[in-house]
Amino acid sequence: MGPEAMASFQTATTAAEARSAELRLVARLREGDEEAMTAIIGRHRRRIIRVAANALRDSHEAEDVAQDAFIKAFREIHRLRDDRAFASYLYKICVRLCMDRLRSRRPEPGIVDGAEPSGGPGVETRVVVERLLEQLTPCLRLTLVLREMEQMSYEEVASAMNVPVGTVRSRLHAARERFRALWVEATKES
Repeated sequence: MGPEAMASFQTATTAAEARSAELRLVARLREGDEEAMTAIIGRHRRRIIRVAANALRDSHEAEDVAQDAFIKAFREIHRLRDDRAFASYLYKICVRLCMDRLRSRRPEPGIVDGAEPSGGPGVETRVVVERLLEQLTPCLRLTLVLREMEQMSYEEVASAMNVPVGTVRSRLHAARERFRALWVEATKES
C-alpha cells in the first residue's frame, strides 16, 4: 500500500471511529448522561456557533442561538429516529433558530453592528458585505451563508433548511444574483 492509499485508509478509519464515538454518545445522551451532553457540546459547539455567527452576523446572538440549539436538541432527542443523523438534526435546529431570528429582525439602515469602516480596505469590504447580506431576504441570506461561507454541500443545506435540493439551487442562484447587483451598486457609489 502506497503512502497516498495509507493516508486515505487512515482518514477513513478515523472518520469511522468518530462516527462510532458519536453514536455511543447519542445513545448515552438518550439515557440522560450529562457527560455525554458535555462531550457532544464539545464536539459541535464551535461549528454551531460559526454557522449561527455567519448567518446572523452577530457573535453574541450566535452564542445564544448555539445554546438554544443544544437545549432544544437535548430536550427533543426522542424525535430523532436515527442516531447516525444527530449532527444533521442539531444543525437543522440551529438553522431554524437563525431563520426565526432573521425573520423577526427589521432591516436597519446604516452601519451593521455599529461597526465603522476603519483600519483599511479589508474592514471596509467586510462592512459592505455585511450591509449587503442584511438586504437579502432571510431565506436567500441563509442559503448563501451556508453554501458559500460554511462550505456545506447542496444536500447539507437542503437538509438543514428542510427544503429540496432544487430549492437550494434556485435560492442560491437568486441570492448570488441579488448580492452581485447590490455589490455593483454599492461599489459604484464609492
